[in-house]
Amino acid sequence: MDLTRGTGKEKNDRAKKMMLWFGIVSLIMGFAGWTSAYIVSSSREDWISDLHLPSSFLVSATLIIISSITYIMAKTAIKNGNSAMGTKWLWATLGLGIAFVAFQFNGFSQMIATGYYFTGPTSNIKLSYVFLIAMVHIVHVAAGIISLLVVIYNQIKGKYSPQEHLGVDLGATFWHFLDLLWVYLLAFMYFVG
Repeated sequence: MDLTRGTGKEKNDRAKKMMLWFGIVSLIMGFAGWTSAYIVSSSREDWISDLHLPSSFLVSATLIIISSITYIMAKTAIKNGNSAMGTKWLWATLGLGIAFVAFQFNGFSQMIATGYYFTGPTSNIKLSYVFLIAMVHIVHVAAGIISLLVVIYNQIKGKYSPQEHLGVDLGATFWHFLDLLWVYLLAFMYFVG
C-alpha cells in the first residue's frame, strides 16, 4: 500500500489513524514498564501476597466491557444510517464510562477502609503499584471520555454518516483499547504476586 497516494482526505485519515496507533503503542510501553516493575518488586520481603483486590474493580471491569459493546452498537448503527440509535448507544457508552470511573474510586475507598493507603505507614509497595496502575488507567479513561464527548457532539451535529465515520472509528478504537487494557491489568494484578 502506497501511503503517499490518494486524495488529501484519504491521506489525512491515514495520518489520524497512524497517530492513534502511535499513541496506543506508547501507552502499551508505559503500562508494560509498570507491570514489569510490579513483577520485579514482587520478590521484595515486604510484598503482600494475600491482598484481595476490591470487588468494585470487578464491577468496573464488567461495566467497561459492556461499554465496548455499546460503542460497537453505536458504530454499527451509524454505519447503517440509523443516526438516532447511534446517538443513544453513544450516550449509553458515556454513562457506562462514568460509572466505570465511579466504581474505580469506590475500589480505592474499599482499600482505604481496610487500612491500605497509597503512601504512609500502612502502605506497601504492592498497594502503591495497585493505586498507581489503576489511577493512571483512570486518567486515560478520562481522556477516552473526553474523546467520546467529542464524538457525541459531532454525532449530534450530524457530522457522521454511513460514508463518513472516521471520528467514531478512532474513538471506538481508543475505547476498546482502554477496555482491553483494564481487563489485562486486573487479571495481571489478580494472578501475579
